[in-house]
Amino acid sequence: MRIYLSVDMEGITGLVDRDDVQPGGRDYERGRSMMAEDVDAAIRGAITAGATEVLVNDAHGPMRNLLPEHLHPAARLVRGKPKNMLMLEGLTAEYDAAVCVGYHSRAGALGVLSHSFMGHEIEDIWLDGRPAGEIGLAHATAAALGVPVVALTGDDAACAEMTAWDESVVTVPVKYARDRFAAELRPAEEARRAIEDAVAAALTPVPKRPAEPEEESTLAVRWQSASVVAVLLGIPGVTATDSRTVQARGPLPALYRQLGVWMRVAASLTNQPPYC
Repeated sequence: MRIYLSVDMEGITGLVDRDDVQPGGRDYERGRSMMAEDVDAAIRGAITAGATEVLVNDAHGPMRNLLPEHLHPAARLVRGKPKNMLMLEGLTAEYDAAVCVGYHSRAGALGVLSHSFMGHEIEDIWLDGRPAGEIGLAHATAAALGVPVVALTGDDAACAEMTAWDESVVTVPVKYARDRFAAELRPAEEARRAIEDAVAAALTPVPKRPAEPEEESTLAVRWQSASVVAVLLGIPGVTATDSRTVQARGPLPALYRQLGVWMRVAASLTNQPPYC
């Protein structure tokens, strides 16, 4: 059984503020240690369920947050960027299941550190007309590859977002949002036991493959800046629905890869990180 872990940072146990998750922040070094603990708990759960291979993708910000020496020795790590497949780099149809660790809710939600990829530039994302953030796009893209997302950890808002997207996914709330930069925290050891147990349960028995997705989907993104839209219209197949919203139609995961291109263009124009 081959298991894939996509790991973000905003939904990690104990973290609530930018200083916890951004390099240079006063608590970032502590934050990346907490991140490794949550990831190792998920890896232990996968091994308990019978995983013979675990691939971990560091999917947050600079994508160099996890230190290899702090990672469970049974796992391999994808680290650094750029990554054509963003938060799902390395995921292929050969994997039996995917787990999202440390995820957060989409832009506009009242969740801890909520945003959608580019926190200061992307206002909204829709997939086939349905509001989506990093959670929905990860789930839909994995499904298009034939890989079920079976578990997610994060705050209660992220868990609710995943449940609304797919109620079969096992979720683990490691904190409860009081506001965007405040939360009631579960004790760290309790949270990690819950992560380990939930991942093991979600993988027992081996999950079924998701149904074949529609051949094509429509991805739309609303940006804060109209100048981003003006430049993106130079990409074949991209159209505008208004001065700040672009859309494209095509199959997943190709649309997910295209989103990465859009974000790199936006980053060059706005001086913001391409994705986080």
